[in-house]
Amino acid sequence: MIDLKSQRQELETKKKKGIIEEELQRFGAKEEEIKITRELIEEEKALLRGALSVRDLISPASFKVSPTFLALGQKFLRTIFVITYPRYISVGWFAPIINLNECFDVSMFFYPVKSAIILKQLKSRVGNLEAQIMSDSEKGAPRDPIRETALRDIEALRDSLTQGTERFFQFGLYITIYADNLEQLDRLSDQVEDVFGSRLVYSKRAFYQSEQGFNSCLPLGNDDLYITFNMNSSPIASSFPFISSELTSDRGVLYGINRHNNSLILFDRFSLQNANSVVFATSGAGKSYCIKLEVLRSLMMGSDVIVIDPEYEYKHLSDAVGGTYINISLASESKINPFDLPRAIGGEAKPKDIIRSAVITLKGLVRLMTGALNYDEDSIVDRALLETYAKKDITPDSDLSQIEPPVLSDFQQVLDGMEGGSDLAQRLKKYTEGTFSGFLNNPTNVEMNNQMICFSVRDLEDELRPMAIYTIVNYIWNVVRSETKKRVLIIDEAWWMMQHEDSAKFIFALVKRCRKYYLGVTTITQDVNDFLTSPYGKAIVTNSSLQILLKQSPAAIDLVQKTFMLTEGEKFLLLECGVGEGIFFAGNKHVAIKIVASYSEDQLITSDPRQLLEQEEAKKEFARQQRELEGAV
Repeated sequence: MIDLKSQRQELETKKKKGIIEEELQRFGAKEEEIKITRELIEEEKALLRGALSVRDLISPASFKVSPTFLALGQKFLRTIFVITYPRYISVGWFAPIINLNECFDVSMFFYPVKSAIILKQLKSRVGNLEAQIMSDSEKGAPRDPIRETALRDIEALRDSLTQGTERFFQFGLYITIYADNLEQLDRLSDQVEDVFGSRLVYSKRAFYQSEQGFNSCLPLGNDDLYITFNMNSSPIASSFPFISSELTSDRGVLYGINRHNNSLILFDRFSLQNANSVVFATSGAGKSYCIKLEVLRSLMMGSDVIVIDPEYEYKHLSDAVGGTYINISLASESKINPFDLPRAIGGEAKPKDIIRSAVITLKGLVRLMTGALNYDEDSIVDRALLETYAKKDITPDSDLSQIEPPVLSDFQQVLDGMEGGSDLAQRLKKYTEGTFSGFLNNPTNVEMNNQMICFSVRDLEDELRPMAIYTIVNYIWNVVRSETKKRVLIIDEAWWMMQHEDSAKFIFALVKRCRKYYLGVTTITQDVNDFLTSPYGKAIVTNSSLQILLKQSPAAIDLVQKTFMLTEGEKFLLLECGVGEGIFFAGNKHVAIKIVASYSEDQLITSDPRQLLEQEEAKKEFARQQRELEGAV
C-alpha cells in the first residue's frame, strides 16, 4: 500500500530543500553552511513524519462505499434527500425529525434565483393556463379545479415577487443517518421516511451516491448531490429546524425562564387535562426551591396549598404567609384519627359507599402497621373494621354528620374478641399501649381552615413515617372530597410512600381521582430509581401532565431518559446543568428552564444553610440593636 502522506511530506521537504539551497548558493554561502542546512531539513523531515495532524486524529479507521450505504469505521451511514413537497406545508413540519432520539446530520442548501427570471417563466405559465381554461369553457367542458388552483397560486406568487415580500430559491434538504448495524440503519431510514410521508413530503435514499450524500452533510458547505426543489421564502421558512416551544400564557404561575429564547414560562397547571405534577432531581439540585417558589406564587393567585413536609423546610415560608404549621409526632398535641369519615357532599355519596371506602383505606393502613396479611387475616380485619364502626352506630342507615368515629383502641378490642384475631390485636398493641401509643389512637384535633397548611413529620421515627404520611394524605383527601376548591397538594420525598405497595397504591388512586375535586397533586423525590421502578410510580408519572426534571445523578439518568423519552442532548443537559436548571414538561411541550426568584422570594424560600445562618445572625443583630435603643430611651 502506497503511503501518500509520506510521499507528500517528502516532496514538500525536497522542494523546500531545493529552494533553500538555491538561495544559499545565490548569496555565496559556504559548503559547510549548506551541509548544516541540509541536516536541519532532514531532521525537520523526520519530525514531520512523526507528527499528527487534526485530520489524522478525526479520520476513521476504514471507509467503504456501497451503492445504498457507507461504512465509516464501525458506523453505517445513509443519506436521504427530499424530492418534492405538498402544495401547503405547516410551520414546524420538520420538528419531528429534529426531535428524533437518534444520531443524524442535516444539511440545507439555499440557491437564490433572480426574480426577473422567475417572473418571466410565471408569465408564460399564466398565459398557458388561462388559454387552457378559456378553451375548456368554450368547448363546454367541466371546470378543472387543479388548473384553477394552480393559476391562483401562480398569480399570488407573482404579486409577492413583484412587491418584494417573497424571494425565490432552489432548496436542497439532505439527512445523513448513523447506525451501528445495517438492520438499525434500515429501521431508522424507514422511520425518517414515514415521518416525511405523513406530511406528504416525498424523499428518496441516495443510490450510488452515498459518498456524495455524506460529503454534502459534512460541515464544509459542499453540495455534491445538488438535488433541489423550487420554493419561495414562506415554505422554506417553515422548514427551519430550530423550534423552541413557547409556554407563555395569559394566566398562571411564573415557573422560570425559557433557556431556548429567554421568554417567560408562565403556565396554569389547571389548564391541562389534570393538574398533577412530578419533580425529579438529585439532592441539592433545587427541587424544594422550585416548589416553594410555585407555592408562594400559587398563594398569590388564590389557590389553597397543602404541604407534607418531611424535613421542616416549609416552616419559614408558612410563617411568612400566615399559614398553619402542624407538627405530627409522638410528643405532639396535634392528632389525626385514621377512622375519620368524609362528609357527604349534598347527598352525592351514600353512607354505605363512604363506609366501604373508609374500610378499604384502613385495611391498607393496617397492613403497613402489622405487615403482610394472609387471606384469613384479611377477612378478619375486614369484618373487624365494619364491626368497629357498627359499635359507634355507624351503619349504612346512619346520619354520618351526627356520629363520633371510633379510634384504634376500639378496633383492637374488636379484634381481640374475634376468633383468630388475637394475634393481630397483639401486633397492634404497640400502637395503642406500647412505644407508639398516642400516635394514631386519638380523635382528630386539627383543622384545615387556612390557605396554606403544612404537616410536618420530621420528628417521627423512620418506621412511623409511611403510616403518618398515609394517614395525613387520607385526612386531606377526606377534606378535599367534602368541599371543592382550587387546591394544590405537595408530597415531598414521595419515595417514602413508594416503598410499600399499599401506600403506593393509595397515592396512585389519589392522583387518578383528584381532578374531579379541583386538586393538583405534586410528588417530589430525589430517589428516582426507587420511584420509577415501582409500577405505581410509573403510573403516577403517566397521570401527571406537568413534569419538572432538574439535575440528575449518573446512576439514574438512563432510567429517566427511558421514562421521559429524552434525546441524548437533553440527557447531557440534565447531567451537566446547574442548580435550578433542567427541563419543564407541560403536556406535549417541553423546554429547558432556569428557575429565577426575586430577592424577597429568595429570602423566604431558600434552603441554603449558609443563607439561613446569615438570616439568623441578621435577626439577632436586629434584636440586639432594638434592645440597645430601648435601653437608651
